[in-house]
Amino acid sequence: MSTPSIAVRRRQAAERAAALRRSDHGGVEPRPQLPPPTTFYVIALVVTVFTMLGLVMVLSASSIRLFHQGESPWRTFNRQVVWAILGTVALWICARVPYQSWRRFVVPGLALSTGLMLLPFVPGVGLQVNDASAWVSLGSLSLQPSEFLKLAVLLYCADLLTKRGDEMHDLSRTLKPTLMVAALAAGLCLLQGDLGSAIVLAGIVFAVAFVGGTPLVPIAAAGAIGMGAAALFVMSSQRRINRFTAFLDVAGNRDHLSYQTYQAMIAIAQGGTTGAGPGRGLNKLGDFLPLAHSDFIFAVVAEELGLIGVVAVVGGFLVLTYCGVQVALAASDRFGSLLAGGIVGWLVVQTTINIGGVTGLMPVTGLTLPFFSAGGSSLFVCMAAAGLLLNVARHTR
Repeated sequence: MSTPSIAVRRRQAAERAAALRRSDHGGVEPRPQLPPPTTFYVIALVVTVFTMLGLVMVLSASSIRLFHQGESPWRTFNRQVVWAILGTVALWICARVPYQSWRRFVVPGLALSTGLMLLPFVPGVGLQVNDASAWVSLGSLSLQPSEFLKLAVLLYCADLLTKRGDEMHDLSRTLKPTLMVAALAAGLCLLQGDLGSAIVLAGIVFAVAFVGGTPLVPIAAAGAIGMGAAALFVMSSQRRINRFTAFLDVAGNRDHLSYQTYQAMIAIAQGGTTGAGPGRGLNKLGDFLPLAHSDFIFAVVAEELGLIGVVAVVGGFLVLTYCGVQVALAASDRFGSLLAGGIVGWLVVQTTINIGGVTGLMPVTGLTLPFFSAGGSSLFVCMAAAGLLLNVARHTR
C-alpha cells in the first residue's frame, strides 16, 4: 500500500480541523475575523473627541468660579478626569467582552440599580440639588443612580424582546412587561423629582420596543399615556408649572425662573462665528451662569468656540446617531440590534432635551449633555454605552 503524499496528508489535516471547528460552532463553519467596519472607527473617533473636548470645557467653565470661592481651580476638572479614566476602562471592557455575555446579568443588574435608586432617600446619604433628591453622596464621591438605571433598563428590555422575538404580536408578552419596567424606572425618577431622567428612561424603552418590531399604534398609545403622566407630575405643583412653562417667555422671566436660560442665550449670541477662545468666555464668571460646567456647558461651548464649535458638536452627535442607526440595521443578531437602537434613542433624547433647554426651545430639566457636562456617573455610563455600541459595530454583517 502506497504512503499518502505530503499534500494529501495536509489536506486531510485541514479537513479534520475544519470539522472540529464546525462541531464547536453548531455545525457551521465560523466566519474569519474581519477588521471592524468604518462605522466602528467613526464612533470611536467621535466619542474620543467629545470626551477630550468635554474635559477642556469643564476646566474652562469651572476653574475661575472655584478660584474666586477660595477652592482649587482644578477640583471639578480632576474629578472629571478620574471619571473619564474609569469610563475609558468601562468602554474598553464593554467593547471587548462579547455583548451577549451581559445578558446573564440583566436581572441582577436591574435589581441592583433599582435598589440604588432608593439610596437618595436615606438620611445622611441622599443629596438634594435643585429640588431633586436624585444624588448620593459618599464622602467626596457623589453619583446619580438614575444613570446606572438607564443602562440596566436598556439591557433588560433588549434581552426580553430578544427572547420573545417571535411573539411581538402578543403585546401581553412583549410591550406590557417592557412598559412595566419603564413605569417602575420612570416612577422612581419622578419620586426623586427628576423628570428629565424619567423622560430619557421612557425614550430608551420606546426605542427598544420600536426597533424590536412592536406595532406602532400600541407604542403611540403608551407614549400618550406617558406624556399624560408627565403632565400630571408637572401640574401637581404650582412651582413646577411655573418652572416648566418659563421657557415660553424667557425674557419675561429672565430675573428668576429663566435666569440661566437667558444668560445662556446671551453667551450663545456673544460667541459669534469663531468664539472668544477656550477659557476666555465671560458669562461663566461670577453668578451669571451658575451651572455652566454641568447642565449649561453647551452655552460655554457656543461662547468660546462660536458657531464653528456649535456646528461641530451638533454635527458630531448627528454623525454618532447616523452611525448608531447603521449599526442597529446591520447587527449580526437581534440582541445587538436592539442594544444599538436603544443606545441611539438614549443619546438622541438626552442631547435634544439638554440643548433645547439651554437654547430656550424646551423646559430646563437638569439633564447633562452626554460626554461634555461635569458629572462623573453620567460620563462613566455614557462611555460604557458607547463601548457596547462599538462592540455591536465590530460584529455587523
